[in-house]
Amino acid sequence: MNPILTSTAMILSLVAASCSTPEDLEPIPGSITYGGQPHGKLTRSPIGSVLPHEFYNQLGNWVQETYIVQPDRTLKLVRREIGQYPER
Repeated sequence: MNPILTSTAMILSLVAASCSTPEDLEPIPGSITYGGQPHGKLTRSPIGSVLPHEFYNQLGNWVQETYIVQPDRTLKLVRREIGQYPER
């Protein structure tokens, strides 16, 4: 096998293994779903709706999360960014 292709395949597999997928995201204190799903059902939000959520974590960092309303009306955490609050 070509050594360049072998090296490229190894690098790509390492990069893919280090990427965070939505299944890897766990709620943290301040997340909407921390401690379980919200008690009220999201009956007015269409399935597939995107719900943004912003808060400060325990270290004082600004956190921005994105949720998607699932068919059973639960929220799925699909994205999280942690950093400084953006200046506007």
